[in-house]
Amino acid sequence: MRPSLRAFALVPIAALAIAAPAASANGDRPSPGAPSAGDPLFPGLGNGGYDVQHYTLDLVYGSTASVQTVPALATIEAQATQSLSRFDLDFNGDSVGFVTVDGRPAAFSRQGEELVVTPRNAIRDHRRFTVRVGYTSGPRAIAPEDQGDLNKVLAIAWFSTPSGSITAAQPNAAHRIFPSNDVPSDPASYTFHAITPAGSTFVANGELTGKATIAGHTFWSYEERDPMASELIQLAFGALTVKDRGSDRGVRLRDVAPTNQIAELEPALATEVSHLDYMTDKVGRYPFRTYGTFSSDATFPFALEDQTISLYPSFIFLPGPAPLGDPRFYQPIMVHELAHQWFGDSVTPARWSDVWLNEGHATWYEWEWAQEVGDPVFYLGVPTVEERMRQTYAQGDQWRAQWGPVAAPSHGADDVAQMFSPNIYDGGALVLFALRQVIGDPAFRQLERRWVQRYGGGPASTADFIALANAVSHRDLTGFLTAWLYGTKTPPMPGHPDWTVDPVGAPAALAAPRQAGAALLRR
Repeated sequence: MRPSLRAFALVPIAALAIAAPAASANGDRPSPGAPSAGDPLFPGLGNGGYDVQHYTLDLVYGSTASVQTVPALATIEAQATQSLSRFDLDFNGDSVGFVTVDGRPAAFSRQGEELVVTPRNAIRDHRRFTVRVGYTSGPRAIAPEDQGDLNKVLAIAWFSTPSGSITAAQPNAAHRIFPSNDVPSDPASYTFHAITPAGSTFVANGELTGKATIAGHTFWSYEERDPMASELIQLAFGALTVKDRGSDRGVRLRDVAPTNQIAELEPALATEVSHLDYMTDKVGRYPFRTYGTFSSDATFPFALEDQTISLYPSFIFLPGPAPLGDPRFYQPIMVHELAHQWFGDSVTPARWSDVWLNEGHATWYEWEWAQEVGDPVFYLGVPTVEERMRQTYAQGDQWRAQWGPVAAPSHGADDVAQMFSPNIYDGGALVLFALRQVIGDPAFRQLERRWVQRYGGGPASTADFIALANAVSHRDLTGFLTAWLYGTKTPPMPGHPDWTVDPVGAPAALAAPRQAGAALLRR
């Protein structure tokens, strides 16, 4: 199937005739949509007044260069949640050439990282409308001295690699890549079209639905039919090989790696089949149609759970200084990212303060896998998850003082690296351990499955989790979980009156070297 080429006749803004917005015909006075979704950690992100239903991105890679300007068209299908005189999109890309609303030219301005759109006619409440934005953005280079700086890497979001380019938008940088409502509480389905030089490969979230090479150019189409948060987007381009691994548990598996590394990486990539079996046995049916591992030859300090395809730096799989290249090291990290497909991708956080629901759950299954299948002493530094939880418990008050309570992190836009602190990962898993101590393992496993069944495909909050825990356990756990999630002090651990919390300011206990290294990579 040949993708649409409509994106690539970008209309100069000077040629557009812009009219003032008309009054609403239904008597409802139109007003501007809010320029923010009101997330305390990222107050500039998101917008009010509409709900996005679908994005279509049409992209043109004009050369094989890793750093280049990519002309693009974003088609955004949305439904108004109020009568709109104007509305905002989040966008921090390079340029905007034109904007239309329902096929008619619209006025626009750029105010910081906002694209403010004034349609020719007001948009009535509940009405579906279509916005098209002709824009440019593209991959940038990361300075070698910045490759280990999480804040600087994530601020770029779309960056060059030795083999091409990739995206990494979590948590707040998708709008560097494309105009969007850049909050996880507004997931939407996606269509991706790209034109690349023949011989190059383009990969995006979801399923490949079309590929054709004509006159030296290849036309690609991908569909992600399930709702996806903007921060989970992946646009990969360059000298890449896609490995079709067939199907497992009804899931189509495909892996992506630089062509010159694919053979050496194959033993690591192939392990994902056993990970998928493990996670589906634990929490039920995988929530999407496809999955895969994307190993990039770029140097960056994290792994990332892009929807349907998890991103890793190749160096963790290849021989190097211990523990790099050791399956006992990288397989628990792969399980962590796979677990995010349920916890964080299918069920997205309602606000970024709910991110412990992503990371606490992914850490839980990472540690369980290390104990049940892997090598817990090698990976965790102790023989059991329970002993690892005891070490985590001892750090509880220090972490809360440094980074805030588990469900109320004190950092966000000012320091993303600090927002993704050990208290979100290990501390989040510790909350789940405390909950299981109270309700028992059978009820806990039922809660895990019910959570992804009830809220899959949309956002859910900490309050939703507490309510479901109450329902599944048939008891009121509101006070108990509130103390664990929002308290400034670590509550007593049920069933373990001998567990103690180190005083704030005491020297931190040394984590296992492998676990400490993994903590730098997990996202």
